[in-house]
Amino acid sequence: MSADRATHGRRPPERELLEAVAAELRHRGYRTYLDPDGTDYFDLAVRRNDEVGLIEGKVGSPSQVLGQALRRRPWADWVAVVLGSERSGSRLAARTSGRRASVVGIWSYERGRLRELRAPAWAHAELPDPFGATRARFRQQLLDLDRGILPPGVRWSSVASEVRRASGGRGFSEWRLDELLDGSP
Repeated sequence: MSADRATHGRRPPERELLEAVAAELRHRGYRTYLDPDGTDYFDLAVRRNDEVGLIEGKVGSPSQVLGQALRRRPWADWVAVVLGSERSGSRLAARTSGRRASVVGIWSYERGRLRELRAPAWAHAELPDPFGATRARFRQQLLDLDRGILPPGVRWSSVASEVRRASGGRGFSEWRLDELLDGSP
């Protein structure tokens, strides 16, 4: 079996899948942020002008990735999942046609090709929009990261647990981003 055929016959590791999708989206004009806080809370964030999207990647267990994407939806204008095979993506799209699930875009990345099986719905298409302020904050966080205002390694997740040192203080990496926006350490 040739090396090329062996590469195309296997599913890539999740990180490789996300790196390939990030490269494709950069080619489409997006600024990409692969695992921006180093905790894997957001697999891939993308920004183009004022548009922000989140992509959750999964090689196995495609049903779990849909729930992850729905939990991340308040942070971005749209969310999508990317799976390592078109077959898995098509099956997930067929099983998830309900109102809540249908807003999540479903993509496949296979043999070097990103394919959109279902387009993501824009969050602000819903009225009323309870997450407009959250998306605006996240967009600003990405801009601050680009400008070097926000240091790398700050946890982006508002669900991260706090770690207290014996001294009662916290190191910089132990602060969550939502805390930094509301009041600096």
